[in-house]
Amino acid sequence: MSVARDTSLIFRRQVRQDTRNPVWLLIGLSQPILYLAFFGPMLSRVLRADEGRTGSAWQVYVPGLLVQLALFGAAFVGFTVIADWRTGSMERMRVTPVSRFALLMGRVLHDVAVLLAQSVVLILAAVVFGLRAPLAGIALSLLFVALLTCSLSSLSYGLGLAVKRETAFSPMLNIATVLLLLLSGILLPMSLAPSWLNDVSRLTPLRYLVDAIRDAFVGRFATATVAEGLAVGLGLAALSLAAGTYVFCRENV
Repeated sequence: MSVARDTSLIFRRQVRQDTRNPVWLLIGLSQPILYLAFFGPMLSRVLRADEGRTGSAWQVYVPGLLVQLALFGAAFVGFTVIADWRTGSMERMRVTPVSRFALLMGRVLHDVAVLLAQSVVLILAAVVFGLRAPLAGIALSLLFVALLTCSLSSLSYGLGLAVKRETAFSPMLNIATVLLLLLSGILLPMSLAPSWLNDVSRLTPLRYLVDAIRDAFVGRFATATVAEGLAVGLGLAALSLAAGTYVFCRENV
């Protein structure tokens, strides 16, 4: 019960910070909306080359945008923990009886809530452009977004607290996010790629989440692709939370 109470306390603290400057929530949503508006309409012609594809262009593209939203929305949250460490607020919280796990989990749950809300807005905008997907598929996609956000947010907080310097943290994130963006089939399905690139992309965990959401958007739920996506998402979330908690629990961080 104390861990739940501490987690709720940290969660509410993060929400209060958002209410002081809510414009950043809109900025975080602006990038995928721009991709939706200016890149999405070109896909119907491009995707005609993928003869094995099922579903409309929007059912292929929007799942990638949801993963992209979670990728860029969660991967960079570590900058906030660096700022908290520099101002001393992180150390002040660590000397209190608050659980170290709660210090991380409260932040992570806040990020999950924010990105789920942004994902709903993105899906509603996509419906205006022509997306049609079953409600069960949309609900499943939000579960994948939550798992991915939990994973990336935990890793970002842990890495940020371990590095403690924006000059070192930023290049790491830029390289990692660009590689994941290009190799996970976020913008276009990897079935359009050469076979060697398609094989390389299978080494990235986000590839499995993107493919699983695409299956869910066309109403295919009981497939190996969806099962693989769930297994990868749950496993990645568990490992990331464990790694982040380890950093938050270390002495003299």
